[in-house]
Parts: sequence; C-alpha cells; structure tokens
Amino acid sequence: MVSIGTIIGDRYEILEKVGSGGMADVFRAKCHRLNRYVAIKILKQDYSEDTKFVTKFRGEAQAIAGISHPNIVGIYDVGEENGMYYIVMELVDGITLKKYIEEKGKLSVKEAVGIALQIANGLEAAHSNHIIHRDIKPQNILIARDGTAKVTDFGIAKAASSNTITANAMGSVHYISPEQARGGYSDEKSDIYSLGVTMYEMLSGTLPFNGESAVAIALAHIQEEAVPLAALDATIPKGISNIVNKCMQKKTELRYSCVADLIADLKMFLQDPSGDYGVIGNLYKNDGTIFMSKDDVNTLRDASRKGMGPVEQKPEPQEPEEPEEPEEPESNSDVDPKLEKALVFGSIGVAIIIGLVVLYMVGRVLGFWGSAKPDNSSGNSSTNVSETAKPGSDASGEEITLEDYANKIKDYVETDLSNYDITCTVTEEASDEIEKGYVIRTSPAAGSTVAKGGKVELIVSSGVEQVSIPDTTGDTITDAYQTLNDKGFKVKQGEDVYSSQPIGKVAYTKPAAGKKVDKGATITIYPSKGEETKYVKVPNLLGMTRSQAKSALEKVGLKYGSETKSYSTTQKNRVCVQSVSSGSEVEEGSTVDITLSLGPETTYTYEGSVTIANPFEYETDSGTIKVVLKQDGNTTTVREEQKTYYDFPWTLDGIKGSSANQGEITVYRDGQQVATYNVTFKRVSN
Repeated sequence: MVSIGTIIGDRYEILEKVGSGGMADVFRAKCHRLNRYVAIKILKQDYSEDTKFVTKFRGEAQAIAGISHPNIVGIYDVGEENGMYYIVMELVDGITLKKYIEEKGKLSVKEAVGIALQIANGLEAAHSNHIIHRDIKPQNILIARDGTAKVTDFGIAKAASSNTITANAMGSVHYISPEQARGGYSDEKSDIYSLGVTMYEMLSGTLPFNGESAVAIALAHIQEEAVPLAALDATIPKGISNIVNKCMQKKTELRYSCVADLIADLKMFLQDPSGDYGVIGNLYKNDGTIFMSKDDVNTLRDASRKGMGPVEQKPEPQEPEEPEEPEEPESNSDVDPKLEKALVFGSIGVAIIIGLVVLYMVGRVLGFWGSAKPDNSSGNSSTNVSETAKPGSDASGEEITLEDYANKIKDYVETDLSNYDITCTVTEEASDEIEKGYVIRTSPAAGSTVAKGGKVELIVSSGVEQVSIPDTTGDTITDAYQTLNDKGFKVKQGEDVYSSQPIGKVAYTKPAAGKKVDKGATITIYPSKGEETKYVKVPNLLGMTRSQAKSALEKVGLKYGSETKSYSTTQKNRVCVQSVSSGSEVEEGSTVDITLSLGPETTYTYEGSVTIANPFEYETDSGTIKVVLKQDGNTTTVREEQKTYYDFPWTLDGIKGSSANQGEITVYRDGQQVATYNVTFKRVSN
C-alpha cells in the first residue's frame, strides 16, 4: 500500500490518490527533479506478481512513451521499486469522457464529432507505430479543461488483453469488438469498432448493447445489430449515423480500413453534414479473385473436415435502393405457425444446398477433393482463395523474407510472425543496449527466407546483467566509492543526512545494500552528519497570562524570552503576539518572545465609494471583475465577482480604507487591467 508522502524512484513524491481501477491505482505526485506535477499509475499487488502481465504492461508503456501527440496522454517514465510497478504520466487537469457524458446526458453532434476526431488522431499516431489500444472506451479518454481529448491506458489495455470474459470485464465489454469478444486476434479495426461505440454513446447518451452479465453483452456485440442512431433520434444526421454504423460493423472487412479513412469522413461531415458518408461496400464481387482472411480459410477448412453445417453465405452485390422508413417489427402472434414452420425448414434447406456448393468450390481450390488447380485460362470463371501476402513474402505465400525485428517488443514480433503460421521460440540474453523484453536478433537472421509454418528463434533481451549492491554502511566516503566502483557501479554522492553513523561515514545507499540492480547502475551514497538535533513544536500562547505562557514553554523545553506590550483586541495583560508561530518546529532550548495586550485602542475607520463604468463592449459579454485598492503602500482586494454587461455601472459604497489619504481603485476583467479610479476616504468613528 502506497502512503501519502512516499518517495518513488528517488524523485516522485506521492501527494494524493486521485483514482482507482481494477488493475491499478492512480496518484497525483510531484517530480522533484524536474519540479513538475505528474500522475503515477501503480499496478495493484495481484497484477504485480504476474510476471507475464508485468512484462506486457511495461513493454507497451515503454512503446507508447516514444510517441508524442497532443491527443495521447504522455508517458514520462516506467519503473519498478521493491516489487511495485508503475508508470509516470502527464497529469491532465480534467475529467473522463464517461463522466462528461454522464454530466451532460448526451453531447451535441458538433461536440461529439470534435471529440471523436481528437481520439481518432491519437489512435492514428499509435497505429502508425504498430500500437493497438484494445480498450478504447470513454473511461480511457480524458477531457482537459481546454477541451483537448487525450487517450490513456495503452499499457494496461495491451497487458490485459485476454480470451476470457469475466464479470470483472463489465466496464470494458460494453465497448469490446466482436473479434475480441470471441477471443480472436484484434488489430487496428478493433479500436475503430470501440471508437464507434464511444461515438454512439456520445451522440445518444446510451450504449448500443446492454445485458445482465458481461457474457450477455459480449454475445450482443457478436450477434445483434445496434439500432441506428438516426432511427434512435431523428435529430441526429444520417451522415454521422452511417459513419458510426460503419465503425460498428461485425465484420472487420466492412469497417473503415484504417483510422485515417474515418478521420477523412468525420472532417467532411463537419464541412457538409448533409453529405452521404460511411458507405459500406460489398465484401466480394462475382467477377474477381476472392481474397479471404486467414480465419475465413481456417473456418472453411474445419467445416470441410468435420462435416459442419452450411457456411454463412457472403452477401451478393445489390443495386442501390431508395432508403425506406424503418418499420416496427411485427408481433410473432400475427404469423401463422404452420407457415412460419414451413419457411424455417425451407430456409434451412436452401442454406444447406448453398453451403454445400460453396464448400465444394472452396474444397476444390484448397485441394480437399483432389489436386485440381484453378484454370487460369478461363478468366473470371475461376475462383482463387488466398491469404493476402505481406510485403516481404513471395506471391504464392509459401515463404517470407524475415524483417529486421531488432529492438522491437517480443509480443509484436510473435504476433506478426504468427500471421504466417511461424512458431517462435524465445531465448533470453543479457544486453546493455537492448531494453528488456525487446528482440536483440532472430535466428535465422533478418533477410533470411523462412517457409510458412516454420520456426524462428527470437533472442530477447533479459535486460542488463543484475549485480548485488555491497554494504558500505559505516565506511568512509573514499572506501565506499572504491568498493562500488570495483563492482562496476557508477557512484554519486547525495546530501548529508542524520544517522547513527559517525559524521563523515556512509549512512546508507540508494538503492539499498543487498538489492540486485543493473550492472553499471548509479548508486547514491549518503554521508552521515551525526545524530539529529531534537526539535519541539511551539505551543499556542495566544490568550494566556504571563505565568501561563512561561509554564507552557518550559513544559516543552523552550525558554520565555523578552516581553513587550501593545494595543490589541485581546484581553488586557494576555498574550496577543508570539515571536514564533504555534506549531512551528524549533530546536529544543530556543527562546520565544511575547507581546502582552494593553487592551483595545480607540480607533477610527475610513470609508470611500466609487462608481465603475461598464468594462464590457457587448451585451453578451461577461467575466470576472476584480476591484483592487491601493492606499498607504498597501494593496487590498475589495471585491471579486462574476459580472455581466447589464451589471454596470456598478457603485461600490463603504470601501474600507486605512486612513484619510486618497486611494486608487484598479479594475481587472478576467485578469486584465481595464480601468483605474481615485477614491477619497472619510473618517468614521467606531
């Protein structure tokens, strides 16, 4: 448990807890090295003990740290201390998009599209660096006070990706893509789907799918169609409704091909809201080569081998139709049961016939029913099923040329090569140059040709060699330097500290003796300045008599000092001033001077008035008006209020002055000086 005031990494002071999630707690902290405030996300203990989770968490956080973008929360540092893993991030002064939606109910179309554009811009920057978020949701979008939207939680999104959906996933499952819900491979288009759900919620104030459990909601993402926004709310333009609909397509092929295309449509919508956007193209055409994803090919393979039922028929191209008004679904009670049963069995029969035809054609191509090859001479009459070849692979897809994966995170390389059925084995090796968890080299080497289904060895950095820090406590500074240098450490000297060690000897080191750290790491030694002088807190003497004050000071080991007298509202012969404020810590034996009250002095007050002209130019103007008085060398804020155009002229009576001398009134509008006035004060007896 991290407590307030804890120093992490010799530089980050924990100031307050600002949030908590399922996997981490978030704190506001101050970086004393750079004198700035930051946010620190600390993994909870359950996850800190999961080595695989920690490796993914740190790897993705370090990867996103290399991206600087106004719509991504900046990552400053990633670290570990005593088994506690943390990331240091930009501190955003604002609230989550989820809370913003809850406060407003729903957002205007213009505002929602503006925020969506910012999120998309952040995702585009991440995707261009091969980083997929996998957990886009309003809870992971921060809205700063200036309106800037910033995407956060890249590290945890990657680390927490899993094929298992549990009740703990309820917060994210409302925004999960169908392929993630199925436990399948997720890519950039998964982020596009989740952004579509987020836009749906911004525009409507509701979620497209709900259920009593996380699994029920996940199934809805896979099986059900969301009510189009335009049908849900007639005030929502069809253009943005179509854009959101395209983002939320079940099939990845029907979504936007990349975030850049989504950004282009959103920008065009802002320019012309009546335009036709988010057009969903057909998956396949009748007269061309069919390209299927790896998952589709495997599904067909499994269906043919296991005798599965009919494969879902791909949609045929259709002629464009005029849009129709949405119809209310008819009640099942209106359908003749016999007719309904006949239709069901008829549909199943047709589907089986179509499925068998498709299986036969695909089986011929894949070689399941003989070695027949497609007849290329027959033009468009032949149908080829192939996996899209990645740049670097040959046209047949049988071999690929290995990229240079050096200095890329292991998880990314494994995922990339798995697309070609290549199995990766991992060998760890210490490295001073390549960060832990990142690939040093591959075997075969980059540029080599590898057959699909082959094996590649990844030599992955285990980090810098770990060395135990020797105990130099009580040594002279010179001896400590020598001992640590002999072990290969760099050494620097910290400030002198109080300790039980003799003055000039080593009090302790940071990191502490016995801890294993990277070879060549910097060890800070702290010289001792001896035992700490005892300090005591000064008591509150105000209102006490002389004897009471003396007794209170002596009780804590302080001395009663000089004594003066002065007029005061405090009762006569009671302490009205003490030279050291109460609660202050001073060395034991210090002296505290006091002032005894002579009672209240007959005094006068001085009052003046001023009329302030209208500082606003237009009737719709408003702002914070601050009125400041300068008199006798003193500056006092008279009033500070929120005003509008109609509040002026504004007369201030009874302005309190310090004397009969003329004063000067300065008027500020939203921090900018707009006028000055002279004011005369008259003496008024109390």
